[in-house]
Amino acid sequence: MTAGASDLRWRDVVRLGLAQVAIGAVAALMMSTLNRVMVVELRLPASVPSALVGLHFVAQLARARLGFASDRQRRRAPYLLGGALLLAAGASGAAAATALVPARPARGQALAALADLAMGLGLSAAGPALLALVGERVAPRRLGAVAAVLWIMMIFGIAASAGVTGALLDPFSLDRLLAVSAGVSVVVLALCAAAATSPVLRRTEGVAPAATAPARDAREFRRAVRAALAEGATRRFVGFVFLAMLAFSAQDLILEPFGGQVLGMTPGETTRLASLQHGGVLLGMIAAAWASTRVGSLRAWAVAGCLASSAAFVALSQVGAHGSPDALRMVVFVLGAANGVFTVGGVGSMMAITAAARGEAGLRLGIFGAAQGLAYGLGGFAGGAASDVARWALGSPAAGYAAVFAAEAVLFAGAAWLAARSAPATSPRATPLADGGDALVAVLR
Repeated sequence: MTAGASDLRWRDVVRLGLAQVAIGAVAALMMSTLNRVMVVELRLPASVPSALVGLHFVAQLARARLGFASDRQRRRAPYLLGGALLLAAGASGAAAATALVPARPARGQALAALADLAMGLGLSAAGPALLALVGERVAPRRLGAVAAVLWIMMIFGIAASAGVTGALLDPFSLDRLLAVSAGVSVVVLALCAAAATSPVLRRTEGVAPAATAPARDAREFRRAVRAALAEGATRRFVGFVFLAMLAFSAQDLILEPFGGQVLGMTPGETTRLASLQHGGVLLGMIAAAWASTRVGSLRAWAVAGCLASSAAFVALSQVGAHGSPDALRMVVFVLGAANGVFTVGGVGSMMAITAAARGEAGLRLGIFGAAQGLAYGLGGFAGGAASDVARWALGSPAAGYAAVFAAEAVLFAGAAWLAARSAPATSPRATPLADGGDALVAVLR
């Protein structure tokens, strides 16, 4: 759609981004609050919430199918609203399951599994629909800045949800947990409803075509996926997303134990590492969003962010042997900034590539999102397992952690190589601007 390439004003982007705030709010509840309650208050093995989070990421393999459906129907709003309903139901269900565990452990954990699957499916419906809509209707030069705004809004949702729910949960009780989670669900629905009823959707949503038979629809989906993956640039970008997110997530569960075991930092000191890292992410995203509209291309910024992340992991691998808590803090902040740069370049590039697919933006974003979810779930488990194996094989905790950090540096270097080869070297001036899709490919020159 040619007119759509520059339709979105900043107020449209911010309103659509309310869905990202909602996604962040659910992520904070699921990844932090409920995990902590299960392990600390309910004294369950840490493997239980880890397995539940894994189910959430497995469910995100449905992203491609749901993105394809939103492409075929030429409508994104129903997927935003449907995803919101699943997210809200999953959040309330997960809290109810947690409260049920003390009295009926098996039923509680079964309900928690269903709730996590619902949240994963909700993200699979809402995420590709939102990014496809934005990618199709934003001018190429603004994609980096728009990607930064959307991800900053999600980070705000995580921070705001964690802060507010943390304050409301004291003094803790299971009844209070249910009430707070119900409140989060209401907020999620309200935010996604505000995004899905944005005037820009009313202006641009097409009329849904007549439904096709399920068997034919399934055949078309399989054919579309095969055709997308037959393209070298798409395959390489899938590899880039997978390697980058695998490297990004592998440090999630081991960074704080590393600070405590190797550098003797207190629990409070290691907890503050997360805020340092997120501060670096925000700085990197803001800087890349500003610079990407003036210098280089989104593909170049994705490559630069991956290489900087690789260098930061090399430095992190040396902190245990030669560093100190202050050195760790500095490296963690730099790592966050590098991750922010690669996020802006990567997400902006992803929206550009998918918008260029002429009616298959939701499918492509779903494929990339499925790779991201699979990598994130695998990375969290693999980072901890690999550090245990390396520590046993090398004989010391410092050496074990260093080996994992060095492996993450290699993964990010590989991701940079794939990002550099994920789109043709096309000059924007050589691209007919009359076609919005070709113009979007040009930004990846």
